[in-house]
Parts: sequence; structure tokens; C-alpha cells
Amino acid sequence: MEKFAPTQLAEDWDNVGLLVGDRALPVERVMTCLTVTPETVDEAVQRRVDLIVTHHPMPFRPMKRLTTDTIAEGLVWQLARAGISVYSPHTAFDSAEDGINQSLGKRLGVGELESLIPQEAGTPEIGAGRLGRLSEPQTLAQFVNSVKLDLSIETVRVVDASGGSVERVAIACGSGGSFLGKAKARGCDTLVTGEATFHTCLEAQARGVSLVLLGHFASERFAVEILAKLLGAAFEPLEIWASTTERDPLSLM
Repeated sequence: MEKFAPTQLAEDWDNVGLLVGDRALPVERVMTCLTVTPETVDEAVQRRVDLIVTHHPMPFRPMKRLTTDTIAEGLVWQLARAGISVYSPHTAFDSAEDGINQSLGKRLGVGELESLIPQEAGTPEIGAGRLGRLSEPQTLAQFVNSVKLDLSIETVRVVDASGGSVERVAIACGSGGSFLGKAKARGCDTLVTGEATFHTCLEAQARGVSLVLLGHFASERFAVEILAKLLGAAFEPLEIWASTTERDPLSLM
């Protein structure tokens, strides 16, 4: 994991690496997931998992006690009692050379990819977010239809602010509204992200940058499935899979 998504790529506010567990314990069964939830923990316990690799950290914030009084504490307690370790790459995985944003850009047909915010000079392929260019300009409707097909999702939310034309695209998985200013500064007409606040949507409209909001789950879940395959190929004797019980908590009515 350190080679694939070095923890030094993570944001300062993040909590990454081995979060629960004993480094000396043997590992035979590994499950990847987007988030540690009651459902994914139950699956891990039932299938006798040794290690969960979760995109979103658990725990994320410091815990003063470890009881079953809160959901987060209870999940950590349950995992510890079952001897299940937890590793999270989170924003290091977002920013890695072959991380989530890079994979998302390729999946959406965006070429000439480079970091939206390079981590250091001379390494445009490593850093936060991505930007790139479509092979030819598309209408926003064409681009959105392609995105839905590529990610196998039925709907996206859109702020149409660039006159309906898409060519230079910024990408930020998850809650990527904070990348709006950098996307505008680097000449992007469209920002693809998971979710953004109402006020960020208004700001995008005012700045003339279209937003394509995939949903937080859709913008990242595919990557933990890819990660399970990569880890499985790298460690063939181990049994490694992406959670089969994890679902987007949001649905359409």
C-alpha cells in the first residue's frame, strides 16, 4: 500500500495508514471497501477477514474512549474484538499516480491527464485532483451521457455554467468542491466531482465552470474494486475481494 499510495501524499488533515491492528499479525483474507459501516463490518466478521482496506478512515477523528455508546466507537470495538485490522489510504489513494482521480479521468475518456495541484515541481502525475482534455469538444449533454454510461449510473446532478461546451476537464473524487478555484485558474470549463455544497454550485455558476456531480459513492466505489484486483494480483496466495454488501446510502424516489 505504501508503494501504491505513499502516505506522504495524504492531506495534512487526513488520518491514513494502519489505524487498527498489530503489524505482526498474519494476513490471509483481505476485504476492500469504501467505508467502514455496520454492513461492511458484519461482512468482514462473518467471512473471517484479517484486514480491511477502507478508503474512508475509521477512526477518522481522535477517540477519547472506546465503547459502544456511539456508532463509530462501536464499530472499532467490534473490529478489535474480532481481530480485524484496518488500513486506510484515503487522500493518498486519491492523489497517487494510479490512484482514484487518475482512474476516474481515464474511465471518463479524459486525456493528457496531470495533477490539478501537483505535489512538487517536476512530478505533474502526482498530486491532488486531475485535469485533462477531451479528444474533441462535446456538449455538456453528450459528456454527461457518456459519464453515466462509463460509470453505470442512472443520474448525475449538473450545474451548466460554461455555455454547454466541455473540453478541458478537472476531476476531484468525493467532496471536491474546494477544487473549483484551482479548476478555474487552470482554464477548465468543467469540474467532475462527487458532491458539492449549494454555495459551491452558485459559485461555479458565477465563475462559468460547469459542475458534474456524480454522487460521492459513484465517484469512488469503483476504485476499491480495482484495488482489490490489484492487491489480489500482487499477493496471489491471499483471498482478496471488494465488499459485496456495500451500497450507496442515497437512492432516488
